[in-house]
This record gives sequence, structure tokens and C-alpha cells, in this order.
Amino acid sequence: MSYFNIRVYGFLVNDKAELLISDEKEYGMLFSKFPGGGLELGEGLVDGLKREFQEECGAIIEVHEHIHTTDTYVQSAFNDSQVIAVYYKVKLLSPILYPIKTKKFDFGSDQEPLQAFRWVSLETFNERELTFEIDKQALNKFLMTI
Repeated sequence: MSYFNIRVYGFLVNDKAELLISDEKEYGMLFSKFPGGGLELGEGLVDGLKREFQEECGAIIEVHEHIHTTDTYVQSAFNDSQVIAVYYKVKLLSPILYPIKTKKFDFGSDQEPLQAFRWVSLETFNERELTFEIDKQALNKFLMTI
């Protein structure tokens, strides 16, 4: 049975013009994406994004401008759901509590699911570093706003 999988992600840029990226490993698959994740039942997009940032990196954020919503059919890489992803610019209101890595997929463990964050320079960041096509589309929209 197919179903909708609603996801929400944030573009967080620091004062050094670096973008926060989440490197993850789940179901044996390595992937790089923007911080965020799935909406829970009864939750709005903004509240879901705030919860995801707090759960994943211990940070409190403020959600700003809407950047992109998927407008084509996207099949999940993990199940038979249709992904609908919404992207926002966000601002950090508290420090990120977990270590920020400098190398891609630097987890320090091998028990899945795994997640590590890193800052990448907006000047040198390339969409090819992202795993999912929907993130690449959203990145291009985001880059037009800065």
C-alpha cells in the first residue's frame, strides 16, 4: 500500500557562510542531506522542523522563509511511500550541542542509524555531494535566495 511521507528540512547557514549538512547511514545506505526529517501525526511543518533540529543536534532554531516544496512525484529510497518535502531557511537560536565533524560520514560508531553533522562552505559546496534529487532541487532554489 502506498502512502504519503511528509518531510521537512532546514537550510542553516552560519556566520562563515557555511551550510549545515547531515551525513547519515540507515538501512545500510550512506546519504548526505539537509537537517530535518519526517513529520509526526498531528504536527505542523514549523513545529516538526523545530523538533527535528532539537532531536538531531540539540539546537533551537527559528524558522524563516519557505524555500521549496516538491512538486513532482518522488518515490522514497527506503519504502513505497511518496515523499513530499518542504524546505525552509532557518536561524540558529542556541548552540548546536553535538560535535560538528569535518569529514564526510565521520560517525565514530557503526550501530545504525548513524548521523553526523558538518559545515560546508557555500562557495565550494556542490549539489553532487547531496544524495537525493529533491535536496539538489531545493539547494538550487535556496542558492537563488542568497
